[in-house]
Amino acid sequence: MRRVLTGCFVTLLLLTNTLVLIGPLLVFALLKLIFQGEMRDHCSAAVMWIAETWAEINKWIFAATLPTRWEILGDAHLRRDTSYLVIGNHQSWVDIPALIQTFNRRTPFFKFFLKKELIWVPFLGLAWWALDYPFMKRYTKAFLAKNPQLKGQDLEITKAACELFKRQPVTIVNYLEGTRFTQAKQKAQQSPYDHLLKPKAGGVAFVLAAMGEQLDAILDVTVVYPDSRIPGFWDLLCGRVPKVIVDIRTRELDPALWQGDYENDPVFRARVQDWVNQLWIEKDARIHELRRVRG
Repeated sequence: MRRVLTGCFVTLLLLTNTLVLIGPLLVFALLKLIFQGEMRDHCSAAVMWIAETWAEINKWIFAATLPTRWEILGDAHLRRDTSYLVIGNHQSWVDIPALIQTFNRRTPFFKFFLKKELIWVPFLGLAWWALDYPFMKRYTKAFLAKNPQLKGQDLEITKAACELFKRQPVTIVNYLEGTRFTQAKQKAQQSPYDHLLKPKAGGVAFVLAAMGEQLDAILDVTVVYPDSRIPGFWDLLCGRVPKVIVDIRTRELDPALWQGDYENDPVFRARVQDWVNQLWIEKDARIHELRRVRG
């Protein structure tokens, strides 16, 4: 019962924080719709400050009410004046608070590529747009086969959405597995990895093609829950997650990874896939090592 009461209390604090700050954020979001040029950039800065303040208050709530210890490794050289691509494993909604604990106000506020249809979600769509989340449009192979004149337009749409990032640093987050890890999914995939699902190279190839020249480094992030049980978000709120390890390895970006046509050039596609698979081999070994040494 005590754990449940803790979860309800923390949920109330998080909800209050969100309700207090969503109003000012939406006001500046509406102003962004009105203004252009320098005034619009000032509104973007205000929206970003509000979002970072929301995240920082959430960090304080977790620290004040929960026993969870966040062990962050390899973060000594994080900067706010440069652009990153974050590549991480994905196991739980707890991964998102782990990113907030690790990166908020230490790198540019992180963003995810979102499907274009999500811009119509009430309130959240406007908030995501105001936060300059890039909305991407992906056509299926079947659709392009019927409409070959649209080939390549999805990439151009995404590049246009990312145009603002030429004027400001950004942290883009990409989960290569495409879904949260479970043992059932691992078995169904016949994944060759002990702790990971098979990575999807196409998604990161799309991100690199759209933004490669604007990114300065890769942050290879590995999130580990040492007790081997993957917790849910409610477990975190109830204080049932004693420790979370976040390991960061900074990797240089090779321009060769985006200077090609992933969909139509099999040689280039194989190069990107080999790079992704090697990342995943090393990440799988890293998870095993962290559980053995720091679990």
